[in-house]
Amino acid sequence: MKRVYFIRHAKSDWSDFLLDDFDRPLNKRGKKNAPLMGEYLKDENIYPDVFFSSPAKRAKKTSIKIANKLNFNKEKIKFKNKLYDANYNDILELILNVNDKHDTIFILGHNPSLNIIAYDLLGFDENIPTSGVLGLEFACNSWVEINKENGKLLCFEYPKKLVNLV
Repeated sequence: MKRVYFIRHAKSDWSDFLLDDFDRPLNKRGKKNAPLMGEYLKDENIYPDVFFSSPAKRAKKTSIKIANKLNFNKEKIKFKNKLYDANYNDILELILNVNDKHDTIFILGHNPSLNIIAYDLLGFDENIPTSGVLGLEFACNSWVEINKENGKLLCFEYPKKLVNLV
């Protein structure tokens, strides 16, 4: 089985309209929600073998906050430039090139690219909100074998949904 968790960066701060999009930090809610989702992953015993993230400031901060909650060495997060402003092919290529010895990967990035790849791989057509986690599992032994026919939804969680459960 191969599992991929798509994670959207936490809510960003739009107060400085002159700031380049790449450099936008997390806002107050984002700083609170990123660790919440890390706690969710930890509580569900979901840990990555490989953790990829966009290097944009808001994504980087989100990935570090999640890694901290999971006791995942933040130095092992692989910041991939192609995940910022990624297209479908960029994300698919990243997945298909993961070493098959790894069964669980995290990809932390941005919309609309996460929504597009989730739709293509599983027909998942809901919006992944900020700090949202979408887990997919594929009944195969190699990343190059993943497709709609062997995939299933594992989870779809986001802060508002988790807070409503408490």
